[in-house]
Amino acid sequence: MAEVESFDNLLASRKLLETSLENSRALALALDKTGPRLVEIDRKLAFLEAAIRPSSSKNCTFAAIRDHVSLALGPAVAVLKIFNSIRELEKSLFSGPFSDLSSYLSTIRQLEGALKFLTGSCNLAIQWLEGVMEFLEDNSVANGKYIVNLRRSLTILQELQATGEHACLSGAFDKLEISFKQILADNSVPLALACLTAEQACDAATPFPVPILQKLQAIVERLNASNRLEKCMSIFVEVRSLNTRKSLQALDLAYLEKAITDFDDVQDMERCIEEWSKHMEFIVKHVLEHEHRLCKEVFGSTASGVWMDCYAKIAAQSGILSFLQFGMSIAESKNCPIKLLNLLRIFSVLENLRMDFNKLFGGEACVEIKTMTSDLVTKVVNGASEIFWELPVQVELERQSYPPKDGGIPRLVSFVTGYCNQLLDDKYRPVLTQVLKICHGWKHEKYEEGLVTNQIYSIVREIAVNLDAWSKAYDQRPLSYIFMLNNHSHFHSLKGTELGNLMGDSWLSAHGQYKEYYSALYLRESWGKLLTCLSQDNPVSSDLPKRLKAFNEAVDDMYNKQSNWVIFDESLRQKMHQLVVQALVPAYRSYLQKHSLLVEHSDTTSRTVKYTAKSLENMLNTLFQPRQIKYRSTIDSHFTGKQRNTETNQFRLTLTAV
Repeated sequence: MAEVESFDNLLASRKLLETSLENSRALALALDKTGPRLVEIDRKLAFLEAAIRPSSSKNCTFAAIRDHVSLALGPAVAVLKIFNSIRELEKSLFSGPFSDLSSYLSTIRQLEGALKFLTGSCNLAIQWLEGVMEFLEDNSVANGKYIVNLRRSLTILQELQATGEHACLSGAFDKLEISFKQILADNSVPLALACLTAEQACDAATPFPVPILQKLQAIVERLNASNRLEKCMSIFVEVRSLNTRKSLQALDLAYLEKAITDFDDVQDMERCIEEWSKHMEFIVKHVLEHEHRLCKEVFGSTASGVWMDCYAKIAAQSGILSFLQFGMSIAESKNCPIKLLNLLRIFSVLENLRMDFNKLFGGEACVEIKTMTSDLVTKVVNGASEIFWELPVQVELERQSYPPKDGGIPRLVSFVTGYCNQLLDDKYRPVLTQVLKICHGWKHEKYEEGLVTNQIYSIVREIAVNLDAWSKAYDQRPLSYIFMLNNHSHFHSLKGTELGNLMGDSWLSAHGQYKEYYSALYLRESWGKLLTCLSQDNPVSSDLPKRLKAFNEAVDDMYNKQSNWVIFDESLRQKMHQLVVQALVPAYRSYLQKHSLLVEHSDTTSRTVKYTAKSLENMLNTLFQPRQIKYRSTIDSHFTGKQRNTETNQFRLTLTAV
């Protein structure tokens, strides 16, 4: 609407200017005809003028008026011609959508040149017309009508000079901005993680095709030259930010909004961190890397701060802050051993992306992302280090708990050994070592090789002390032997694992020997004593039925006591079955044979012999069967206590119970 009014004003100005010029021409013609007569009169009245008007400066000659008018006509005519040319250029620019950007930009340049020439011509015409008007007013030659027309013409030229350039170019630049947005939108395609192969990832990181880039660059350069870049930048940020968000819409990012307490279990947390690591790599290495390159390509001809400001806004709106906040929520959660593994996973992801982060967010424009990333790394390193040094303390705090009622392996033992294996494997150990080195560096402390190893030794030593204390908590010595048997077997089975390799062959062999030792103690303290019931030295040896009854009751009592005891290792359980059977059944069968009781001859014999040798063997083979219990590999208690210093000397585990 403003453009229409501006054009109408220009047309009115043009018409008024033409009228003024025609009047000026008529005035000049009249002056030419009057000139000779005035010369004659001037000659006759010369002496009179000298007498009554001593100052010749007040003479008003029509020749001088004619010269002023003639000099003013040239610039005025030039203004009209330039104005007509501008009108033609405007028709070309605003006739409709343009198909050739190069021609359109060329037309804009022509229009800019014409407008500058128009401004200069207006200025010159204004100066001459002001001179004419001043001359006429001073000499009282023209009538009031001419003066009014001249003043009106001056006003129109002054308005044209002040507003003509802005009014004409504004619409052209608006069309350029619209074209910029359309080109950008037509070529903005979201990236897809699911189908992003290595080759596609390389293609995705490539900027727009050269012809498209050249069009965008040409528009940016044109608008920047005319100080119209701000809206162009806003358009770029709007379109490309939307594109980055669309690239992430296909991903399942619901976990980013979950609180730590909302995760179902450890596996759920691990799965989400694994997803987070893939998504983090996708958004940094592909989505934001692409935006970084594109911003630099499109706005590279402008000041460096321009393209960095655009990129910073796109990055902030991309969702990267939500990913960093997810890591921050884990870093700020309650300390526990599982958290250490999670923090090491997060640190590994951040470390792998460190060079990308430095490149993409190293500038001052990305200060929010840079600050949040630095805070996250700090919390991850300090948190992981704190938990690692507290592990022996946590194991020690579990010493006051009760051992399993079935003589099995405590959850703490199975968890910690598996946990140590994870810390020592190639996935976590290098990361843990790097984290500890960084933390020592921040504290200006020297990192000594072997700190991780020594800390693992400390953890295992605390487990050993715990086992000793727990074994003494049983009120039945055979059950304490089963307990130690299970746990020595568990440690002996670590051969070939990271923890087993760390502790060494002598440590593993010692546990194998302890396993045999407690196996012998168990047999001696339990089933071996039952045979005394059948011995002739037994006070009731003269009464065969009573001896068998005493034996049956002893077997039933022992079986009932041990029916809920377990041995988790299947091969060890089978071996113990064999040992128990060999210790009891052959002697029992021999006793029956000796007294001719293998075959039941009468009801009395049947009532006397409760177990045959085979049925006794079958019953004994049902001992130590574990119940189907799925133990959670986690420790729920919160870390407490002061940090423990690392033991500098290596040690080999020797359980005090042995």
